Amino acid sequence: MKDIRTILRLTHEEGLSVREIAERLKIGKSSVSTYLLRAREAGLSWPLPSGSDEDARLERRLFGRAGRPPRDLSEPDWGLVVRELKRKGVTLTLLWQEYRASHPDGYGFTWFCEKVAAFRQRASVAFRNRHAAGSMMQTDYAGPTVPVIDPATGVIHSAQIFVAVLGASNLTFAHASFSQQLPDWIDGQVRALTFYGGVTKAIVCDNLKSG
Repeated sequence: MKDIRTILRLTHEEGLSVREIAERLKIGKSSVSTYLLRAREAGLSWPLPSGSDEDARLERRLFGRAGRPPRDLSEPDWGLVVRELKRKGVTLTLLWQEYRASHPDGYGFTWFCEKVAAFRQRASVAFRNRHAAGSMMQTDYAGPTVPVIDPATGVIHSAQIFVAVLGASNLTFAHASFSQQLPDWIDGQVRALTFYGGVTKAIVCDNLKSG
């Protein structure tokens, strides 16, 4: 509970942003955002009201399931929520904030996450693809690029993240390169096989759009 007290103080007393608080406390930005959302739901600000000095009581206010039911019982389109989550940069926190912007007296963040998980479980059709050990390595470039700052010039470069995974164990290898061109693509394969200490029977590559 020490973190939430510090986060509230830095937010309300010093006016720091989520990013600045995360950097100062060495925690993730999503953790800071979640604490602030839960504090807002619980009606907590800074300084904390009397009676919130005990960790157990503060934890119940932030994470306890008991509380008044929402006045607005409207639910979002869960299919649309799940589809939106597949877009780059979209998170549950962001979608819940959009929901609460339209329904200020609606449900809380924990309920929202549980409903999304339940919908996914009902809607998903699972197929278990079994791989024998050493039979396959799957490779691709993953997600958004990562900024890399040249310490000598201060120039920011965009790093592409090459990812390899073994089908049987899900053991994952990742490597950053400055392009997806053929030399970097081949270098990624070599580095992955070196990391794994051997060669699989097959290497399954996604359709590379550049090279």
